[in-house]
Amino acid sequence: MVKWGIIGLGSIADKFASAFKEVEKAKLVGISSKSKENINKFQNKYNLEKNNCFNNYQDLIDSNTVDIIYIALPHNFHFEWILKCLKSKKKVLTEKPATINSDQMNQIISFLDKNKLFFAEGFMYRFHPQTFEIIKIIKDGSIGDLLSMESFFGVNIILKRNFFGIKRLRINEKSRLFDKNLAGGAILDLGCYPSSMSLLISDLKENAENNSPVIIKNKKVEIGPTGVDIDSYAELDFQNNFKSTIGCSFKKNLGKVTKIIGTKGTIEIEDTWHCSTSKISLNGKFYDIKNLKYNNIFSYEIDSISQSIITNKFDPEYPAIDKKSTLRNIEILNNWNNK
Repeated sequence: MVKWGIIGLGSIADKFASAFKEVEKAKLVGISSKSKENINKFQNKYNLEKNNCFNNYQDLIDSNTVDIIYIALPHNFHFEWILKCLKSKKKVLTEKPATINSDQMNQIISFLDKNKLFFAEGFMYRFHPQTFEIIKIIKDGSIGDLLSMESFFGVNIILKRNFFGIKRLRINEKSRLFDKNLAGGAILDLGCYPSSMSLLISDLKENAENNSPVIIKNKKVEIGPTGVDIDSYAELDFQNNFKSTIGCSFKKNLGKVTKIIGTKGTIEIEDTWHCSTSKISLNGKFYDIKNLKYNNIFSYEIDSISQSIITNKFDPEYPAIDKKSTLRNIEILNNWNNK
């Protein structure tokens, strides 16, 4: 049984915590938050012992009750608390993006290489059977040689119609999504998904060079009134002649769609990131992924990572994103966002 702790008790942490009831090999035993209200909520909801519920992040890290810590803090806090966990010999799963720049990620990789500790970045879609099915279709040659893809993640949360039917930007400036000091913006929050998917699919192309640089072209980045990006697009050119068009938005309902194009056909994915429908279209014919084990997408992530820990692995199992690909993804995001 792998014992888990959570730092940061927001809405994502709540969805993550609710998955433990489905996974036999893992158990949530400890939490930490600066909000006493959230601590009480989680303690009661998930029947946690009071002694394992902390108002100080370091107290959870220093406790002997957990094997691995899931970091669900705003983006700009990830780096600090990843390192503090690792330096205390705690295994880490962090919410995406792992860091907000490549310098931070390089420091984490350097520490991991010297100390041999488990680390993973939480792109939950990579653990779901839907993603395994996509990889299988490509490897089977059903769509031929890979040529290109399009991948998007966008939801309109800021463009609203007023009384007269005119669309206006309405931004909650208190939200972390629009706070520059908290590393807000659509690229880091949503764009990291299509960019990470582009890396996964590109690496399946014959003669792929997994560490080759990615050239970013035709960048379009709209900055909102709070100084963060709200609607952004780019084209990624890989050195194996694979191309990917990606986009993310807080003002347009782009959906969660991905289209992968080969010389013999196409794959279309209805919900790439949350896999809520688990439907894939192969050459125009939709079919459902059958015999799903779990209802909560985070259950697949918790199950896989717990198994890696049980078997003393330092990296998550493929197709989870490894630390080198995490670095490549951060480099793409920073370049896309002109950082």
